[in-house]
Amino acid sequence: MKQNIKPIIYQLMPRWFTNLNEKCIPNGTIKQNGCGKFNEIDETKLRSIKSLGATHVWFTGVIEHATATNYSRQGIMPCNPHVVKGKAGSPYAIRDYYDVCPDFAVKVKNRMAEFEALVERTHNEGLKVIIDFVPNHVAREYESDAKPAGVLDLGEGDNPMMFFDPSNNFFYLTGQDFAPHGVDLGQGDDAYREFPARATGNDCFTASPGRDDWYETIKLNYGIDPWNGSTHFDPIPNTWRKMLDILKFWTGKGVDAFRCDMAHMVPVAFWSWAIRKIKEINPDIIFIAEIYDVSLYHSYVFDAGFDFLYDKVTLYDTLRGISCDNWSANDLTRCWQTVEGIKGHTLNFLENHDEQRIASSQFLGDPFKALPALVVSATMTSGPFMLYAGQELGEPAADAEGFSGHDGRTTIFDYWSVPSLRRWHQGHPTPNERHLRALYRKILRLCNSKKTLQQGDFFDLMYVNQDTLNPHRQYAYLRHCKGEMTLIVVNFADEPASVSIRIPRHALECAGMADGAYRCVELLTDNSTVANLSGDSSQFDCHIDAHNAAIWHFTKND
Repeated sequence: MKQNIKPIIYQLMPRWFTNLNEKCIPNGTIKQNGCGKFNEIDETKLRSIKSLGATHVWFTGVIEHATATNYSRQGIMPCNPHVVKGKAGSPYAIRDYYDVCPDFAVKVKNRMAEFEALVERTHNEGLKVIIDFVPNHVAREYESDAKPAGVLDLGEGDNPMMFFDPSNNFFYLTGQDFAPHGVDLGQGDDAYREFPARATGNDCFTASPGRDDWYETIKLNYGIDPWNGSTHFDPIPNTWRKMLDILKFWTGKGVDAFRCDMAHMVPVAFWSWAIRKIKEINPDIIFIAEIYDVSLYHSYVFDAGFDFLYDKVTLYDTLRGISCDNWSANDLTRCWQTVEGIKGHTLNFLENHDEQRIASSQFLGDPFKALPALVVSATMTSGPFMLYAGQELGEPAADAEGFSGHDGRTTIFDYWSVPSLRRWHQGHPTPNERHLRALYRKILRLCNSKKTLQQGDFFDLMYVNQDTLNPHRQYAYLRHCKGEMTLIVVNFADEPASVSIRIPRHALECAGMADGAYRCVELLTDNSTVANLSGDSSQFDCHIDAHNAAIWHFTKND
């Protein structure tokens, strides 16, 4: 798929992105710890995000989810806290698909208008809006108080006497109470009761999920009988129609893209049907699949119709293994081979809300050591690159926030603030934070300022350079487009490396480049030289500092 831009996605959680409270306490309430608001993501902050090279902002956790905070005075039915993870609750336990999180509103009764104003501000700054679509599961107490007239709730009209019925939205464990292991459901009038129990979101078809299961969620039924795998897609299942209506609703709010949570747990047939119908309304809308099953990658692009897929289990896992666990840099060749044919559809990242922060003690402990991984992740394909708010500042996620303990992640369950972002918003980042952000800005802005990186083809150089560099610690490849070429060499080693990269004639032919003299500019340092490329194999001398990269751009020296 050819595109005009390479999407650079900035993921942020409104809950903590603008929260400036420096005295948060573990398990604190919203009153104690505070919470970021839609209105605080103003033009200045959006321009700052765009200055990094971002083209899209993923506002994570926008749709109303289960929470321990009581908004009954504002007309919102309170949730039972015994089936809420943390005080703030998981943004992936959706309570009302037709509403936004009241935590993020200055005036709760005006919450949708405040979100709509954020969408408008974001568009006015030249950025596109991504929100989550969570199709696989909902909160145990799902109940929409904001649904349009005539819309039936999920579960409304179900036959709870049937474990599986194609017309049901949920799977019912008939005759059984919901009784999760290791979870306190409360006592007396405050207890949470569910009869019959419904299957849990992580395909847990028992009335007694464990604490490590997604016990706070209920699995949705898309017409596949889990006992025998039979499919019941004709007539169109009730769940399909309800979820399509939800996608139409948010498309009407001006959302430009949906990041679809655990997309591989929902059948391809639904996606093919729903994505086609939404693109009939807005052909430019983008669908991004969170997917962890490599065997499904091609099907979710060519059959389901997704524009982009998470590539965690190939590129992310490999880059982490090279950076942390002494995997060989040569393993990167296997990564692009695995996604051959869909490279432009893969979304790369080094951080998100599920993964540990690079600067955490559980990952690298030093964000600057991730520069070679950053360059590979951002420049290997024409597909999107995503960064997580605070990553560009080296946020270490050193706090134990409450439900989320000291796990190297920024919490999605608790009310909290992020120290590096607080310093940035207040105008006094540390020198290291300022320097790291400048490096991110330079690298990410290159992704759309150079056609080779924006839309060029990929050429792996490792097959002709096993003897010119240390293939365990260095990796080299080209991106080329219309007679221009960019050479990327990364060094994962603790020592600097001086290498002489062999560029074969076949690579020049693929790039449409004739023999001759070429002006070469190193895009991170602005150093320049002239290289003569000719013969069956040209050599290009290159120096790369420890834990760093060199990006050399070649143009004809007229």
